[in-house]
Formats: sequence, C-alpha cells, structure tokens
Amino acid sequence: LLPIKVVPKSSKNAIVGWEGNELKIKIKAPPHGGEANAELIRFLSKTWKLPKTLFSIESGLAARHKKVLIQGVNLERIKMLLSQL
Repeated sequence: LLPIKVVPKSSKNAIVGWEGNELKIKIKAPPHGGEANAELIRFLSKTWKLPKTLFSIESGLAARHKKVLIQGVNLERIKMLLSQL
C-alpha cells in the first residue's frame, strides 16, 4: 500500500514529493463526488504508464490521506517508479 496525501483543487496535477512517509500529490479535480479520487487514479496511471485497473484506493476515500494499492506490480518495479520522483 502506497500512502498518499492528496491536495485537491490545485492548479495542476503534480507529484510534489515526499512529506513524511506520504507521497504528496496535487490534483486539479475537486473533492466532491469522488472526482479527485478518479483523477488521482488517472494521473498515477498516466504518469507511471500502468493500466488504471491496477490501482485501487483501499482507505481514505473521503479523506486527503489515502492508501493506494497497486496490483500486479512487483516490489522492485514500485521501488523503481518511486525512485524516479
């Protein structure tokens, strides 16, 4: 599980970097109706060139602090993706 802090209603989608043990990500979408969650998944999918179906938000659906599961990707690949930040 990848701990993520989401900042909705930002001017652009961007990975800011690590804030403590969470990956801070800015998302353009507002937090209502799950729009920010959907945009987060689209953004991570596009950024890391992985199918959207591999991502799921396991906790924090209505919070800024989320735990995102990336399925079907081994730990080495995830470490490589995170090291590119």
